[in-house]
Parts: sequence; C-alpha cells; structure tokens
Amino acid sequence: MRAQYRRQLPLALGDLTPVEQAVRQLAGIEAQGAIYTRREVVEFILDLVGYTADKPLHEFRLLEPSIGGGDFLFPALQRLLIAYRRSRKAGEAVFALKDAVRAVELNSDSYNSTRDKLLEFLHEEGFKKVEAKSLADEWLQQGDFLLTTFSNEFSHIVGNPPYVRQESIPDILMEEYRRRFSTIYDRADIYVPFIEHSLSMLATNGKLAFICADRWMKNKYGRPLRKLVSAHYHFETYVDMVDTPAFLSDVMAYPAIVVLSNQKPGQTRVAHRPTIEERGLSALASALTAQGKTKHDAVQELPHLAHSDEPWALTNFEQVAIVRKLEAQFPAIEGAGCRVGIGVATGADRVFVAPFDDLDVEDDRKLPLVMTRDIKSGTVEWRGLGVLNPFNDDGSLVNLKLYPRFAKYIKANGEEIRRRHVSKKNPENWYRTIDRIYPALTSQPKLLIPDIKGAAHIVYESGKYYPHHNLYFVTSEDWDLRALQAVLSSRIGLLFIETYSTRMRGGYLRFQAQYIRRIRIPLWKSLSRELQKELISAGKSLDADRCNDAAFRLYGLTTKEREVLGT
Repeated sequence: MRAQYRRQLPLALGDLTPVEQAVRQLAGIEAQGAIYTRREVVEFILDLVGYTADKPLHEFRLLEPSIGGGDFLFPALQRLLIAYRRSRKAGEAVFALKDAVRAVELNSDSYNSTRDKLLEFLHEEGFKKVEAKSLADEWLQQGDFLLTTFSNEFSHIVGNPPYVRQESIPDILMEEYRRRFSTIYDRADIYVPFIEHSLSMLATNGKLAFICADRWMKNKYGRPLRKLVSAHYHFETYVDMVDTPAFLSDVMAYPAIVVLSNQKPGQTRVAHRPTIEERGLSALASALTAQGKTKHDAVQELPHLAHSDEPWALTNFEQVAIVRKLEAQFPAIEGAGCRVGIGVATGADRVFVAPFDDLDVEDDRKLPLVMTRDIKSGTVEWRGLGVLNPFNDDGSLVNLKLYPRFAKYIKANGEEIRRRHVSKKNPENWYRTIDRIYPALTSQPKLLIPDIKGAAHIVYESGKYYPHHNLYFVTSEDWDLRALQAVLSSRIGLLFIETYSTRMRGGYLRFQAQYIRRIRIPLWKSLSRELQKELISAGKSLDADRCNDAAFRLYGLTTKEREVLGT
C-alpha cells in the first residue's frame, strides 16, 4: 500500500513553500547530529517487539520513521526475507513483500545512499534489478516524517528518532508541528512528536520500540506524552542504557529503550545497563518478553509505573516505595515555606559578566556574582566577578539617561547584545538580561546547588552574592538554612533527585528546580527543639554521616529503609 505523502522535495528554493524550505533546512540540521545505533542493540530491539524470523513477517507492517544509514532497516529486512522464504516461493516476492515495510528519511543524501545500499542488498539476495527497484520504491520514502501520513496502520514501529532541540527548528516549521501534535510542550525535543505520531499509526496489539533520550519520562516537557501513554497504551518495557555503548558515537543525554504497545495499560518490565553483547542481549530480550512471571535476575516488574502524567520513577522499586511513603507524609519543599529558584542567564556573559571592580558603571548597576566554580570546595570562595543589573527594583528596565556610565558601557557592546534572541524579540528592551534580576536576593541567605553533579553539593551562602544561571538556590523564612542544608545533603535528599532526575553522560544528575521542588520535608515548627539543633549542627559540619543520621531521624526511617538506601 503506497503512502499518501510521496512528494519529493523540489530542487529549486524558489519553487518551495516556506514550510518546505524550512523542512530542507531541518534536513541539514538532522544530518549534522545523526547518531547511529550499534547492530547488537538493533537486533535486541527487534527481538523486544517480536519482529523475529520465526513469525510470518511478510504479513506484518513495519515502519522505520528515520532511516539514517539503515541501521534498523537492513537487520529488519534480513529477518523479513528469511521468514518469507520459509513460507513462500521466490516468484511471488515483490507482490507479497511490497506492503511489509515503510521507511522514511528526511535528508536527501542519507536517503539516496540508503536507497543505493538497499538496491545492492536486494541484488545480493537474488532479486532482479526491476524487482529491487520496485520494492525500493514501495519501501522507502523521502520527506519529513512528522508531515507524512499513511493509509494503513503498522504492527511494528522501530527506530532511533532524531534528537533536535526546538531552537534549531525554523519557526514556521515549529508552528506547523505544534498545530499537528499535542505533545509538543514547553521545550520538548523533536523526538517527542515522533513518538506521538508513531503511536497514532500503531495497530491494535501493535508494538513500538525506540531508543531515544529518557528525559520525556521525567521532565516537564514530557508531561503531555506521559499523559497520552498512561491513558491509552501499555508501557511494556524500559531498558536503561546508562553508561552502555549503545551508539557508534557518544551522546550527552542518556538513552533508554522503550517498548509501547497498543493494548490496555499494565505492569512494566525494567532492566538496567545491559552489557552490549549479542548472547546476553538475546537472553535478556527473552526474559523481558516471556509470558508469565520472568525469572531473570536483571529484570524487575513494576506495577503502575506509567499511571499518570507525573514523572515516572524508573529506579529501584524499594527506593521508590520510600519516596512514595515520604510523599504521602510530608509537604513538598515549597509547601513547607521554602523557595526554589535559578540564577540569572544573561545571554551574553562576555558583556554582562566581568570582574566586579572592572565594571565601569554606577554602583547600583552591578552585583557581585557567585558561580559554580566559586563553590567547588563546599564553601563560597568568590573569584571577584560581577553581573550588570539593567532592572529597577520593580522589574522595569532602568532609564539609560539616568545612568550615563551604565549607558556608555551598554552602548559600547550594543552590537553583541542586540544579536541575542531576547533582544530581537524585545527590541525596545534590547539591553535586558534573559532573566530578570532581583537585587534583594543578593543580601538574602541562601543554599546554592550546581545544576549537574554526581552527588548532592549543597553550599550555604550568607547573603553577599547573586547566583549565576548554572546555580539553583533555595531560600526560606521558616526553615533554618543550615538545617535544610543537612537534609538536602543527605541520602534522602539525593534519593528524590535520583528518582526524578535524568542522568547525563558520566553518571551525573540534574539538580534542577523541577526536581528539587519534589523533595518532601516536614514543617520546621513541627520539629522538636532537640532535632532542630541536631540538623543545624549537621549542616554546619558538612559531614555526610552526620547529615544522614539527622535526616533519617527527621523522617523516621526504619533500619530496613536505611539499608535500602545503602547506609
């Protein structure tokens, strides 16, 4: 069955609509960031969805939304031909196989290269030239998958969808995507609508398996997709690929393999960090797809994992149980009288950030700035940098006529400042920083938390500096900040971050505001005076064991729960 959208991209830019021009621009961007999947991982994914040569694969319909170099296409075709030849005569091949596969590629160079490889592959498999060309015409399609519709549903959908940030996509094309896909929310990357579009074409009982970033399962931007999946699909399998060589090149965001089926929601089978080796992956796939109770030591079965649009906890089940218990008992950190925020992003640090004493502006137009490098030791060791403050206390921009030194400095760097997106978007307010600056925060005591760390790194700042954008901060008029420092530095504080944060390359966690806000703490006034003193003393000591002991007492953890946390 031919796809409804078969148009080839025109060659002349003058013949293209604005959307088509944007599609061509995106094709180049995707090609630059292409990531190729290892053969062992591809075979593993095909096993997970049941696309195996012992089944009548020619009766199924397989979709690969982003061909790339054919990493998924050719292993799937090898299985397809083996299965077909077990059941059919070679003379019927073109008619029998023409509807078995659809594969889409946006970039013309990748498409042409893969098509040439496919023709050669089919020739080696015994197909005549005309037969190979006929199948290639049916199976392959050049175009933007997100703008492509098909007349039939698919029993199997597999692949490695592109990972492209919104800001890299032309605005007119992004508007068209938003019109079509409800899961594009906040700063969702393009792989999110790839999942939505693929699910919309999944046949009843069909299976989708992608290897892609796992951020959508926890981050804010993944909420609409989590809602869609939890309401209408079965999240069958999750395989955490942290620290595994799943691709032929390194990636910053950690990938995961997810298997979603068009069935009633149920329990999820989970595995973590498998060894990338053919025999071991084959055994793991058998365990993950086995009927009934699996006996594989590396496989967990988690009920109600994908139950809502809230972040999905994919870590150790016993640790998740502790998190759920604390969530039921205590308010979130901001409900207990604390505020979580992030430091200032300027959009042009080379201009807005400089040695404090060298910034030749009026005294109230600059603030001492604390950065991640200033708190490496666990205390603040200020390196003397400052940040320009273009805002009045009420949030309005200052009148440059009232600040001649500030105006001279800003105008001298006007060309660089105006190049920023925030300046182009607000031409009348061209000299603002991306984030508003609140000068009063400078003199307010706060806890500083770097964005990316392997463990909790909570630093007390007495109220002298303004935080940079790579630092999150916590303030409170209720909690003693030294006591709060002990709690956030403890194994329990880290547990909440581990549960909800995505991991980056090297095993680092994201200590972002959205995760910090999920930490649960009791009200300060509900604690005994003795426990308050213990927490304050532990925070000041910067001793991990003392912070853990005080936090465990605060939360009333049992001996068993402490053992689960590895302490």
